[in-house]
Amino acid sequence: MDARAIIVKLRDGVQPRAEELQWFAQGLASGAVTDAQAGAFAMAVLLKGLGDAGRVALTRAMRDSGHVLQWDMPGPVLDKHSTGGIGDCVSLLLAPALAACGAYVPMISGRGLGHTGGTLDKLESIPGFRTGLPEDQLRRQLKDIRCAIVSASAEIAPADRRLYAIRDVTGTVESIDLITASILSKKLAAGLEALVLDVKCGSGAFMKTAADAEALARALVSTAQGAGCMTTALITDMSQPLATAAGNALEVIEVMETLTGTSVNSALWDITMALGGEALALGGLAADPADGAGRIEQALQSGAAAEWFGRMVAAQGGPADFVERWPDRLPAATVIREVPSPDAGFVQAIDGQALGLAVVGLGGGRQREGDRLNLSVGLSDLAGIGEDIGSGDPLCMVHAATEAQAEEAIRMVQSAYVLAESAPQDPDLIMKRIA
Repeated sequence: MDARAIIVKLRDGVQPRAEELQWFAQGLASGAVTDAQAGAFAMAVLLKGLGDAGRVALTRAMRDSGHVLQWDMPGPVLDKHSTGGIGDCVSLLLAPALAACGAYVPMISGRGLGHTGGTLDKLESIPGFRTGLPEDQLRRQLKDIRCAIVSASAEIAPADRRLYAIRDVTGTVESIDLITASILSKKLAAGLEALVLDVKCGSGAFMKTAADAEALARALVSTAQGAGCMTTALITDMSQPLATAAGNALEVIEVMETLTGTSVNSALWDITMALGGEALALGGLAADPADGAGRIEQALQSGAAAEWFGRMVAAQGGPADFVERWPDRLPAATVIREVPSPDAGFVQAIDGQALGLAVVGLGGGRQREGDRLNLSVGLSDLAGIGEDIGSGDPLCMVHAATEAQAEEAIRMVQSAYVLAESAPQDPDLIMKRIA
């Protein structure tokens, strides 16, 4: 086999055989496939597509390009993946809630991408928290604590790491086939028995329209099922931030308020219940998603999820008393400013991507790979769709390192909000279920 022949097949609309895609993925991982060939492959897939069988074959091939974890646990090994949004800190609630219900959760997560925040960055705002665990420690932690949120090791899906970097510079990021294979190759390499997907849709998501979100959700579900992993997807609203905060430590604060019951965010609570219910049903720990959602709610209400979260934090190097002392343990910004509304009216729409970029501008996200983050900065107390705002009332609070950065963020937030004379209809939190 050789790369040129496989690329020519794709260019001409002929689907490569599974063995050819397996060879190509191994070549990506080993370096036998050049950057030019990888770019040509990505462009051919973007323009011609792979079809259902080809997408499954590429996903399996990329999964098998590195180490695939195997587990022998007394309960199901489950996970969740979100396609990313603003204020999306569900993973920090869901992993310990699933653990409290008897599941085992080796959650391999990512860092901030573009305007969206990253789960690993949020957790690293907790002093001492380590996201890079060696496999032996991950295995011990999963056996003892049932949940871990970690970064992918270099051995997990190395073909994806190579192809992802190529896609970023060749204008091929938007390919649903390549997005699907990228997401699932890493998740399936974690040795999951079942997976629930949160596909975001709206101004703060990568998929802006319902049609695009549904196309991606269907591709993800059918491909994961074809690769042998039981999967469902929920398409959820991202026309406004999910939490009322955007920024690493600020989102952890909202998570802790919800886990400890001091100030519950109903949207975070409801999405966590829905996704957790799906996962427990897939894993055989609940009769159906509704039963599973009730079990997740009980884990949250009883404080069991908070207890498991505290155990996970301590096991990964964070403070042993984090659940009890979290207000004293998280970093705080030096400049905190209100964002006054320039007009009066009901919040009609919010440009979530603009809010995400405001956080990036504050230093809470990366403008280029390798940027060091300021984990304390961001936005809090964000006004939501339908809220009645008076002229001069705060749209949110900006947490910044300098007055100049605060001023720029204030301008960006003001431009992100659209006000109207009448209240809009509340958006549906869960738009569709794909199974």
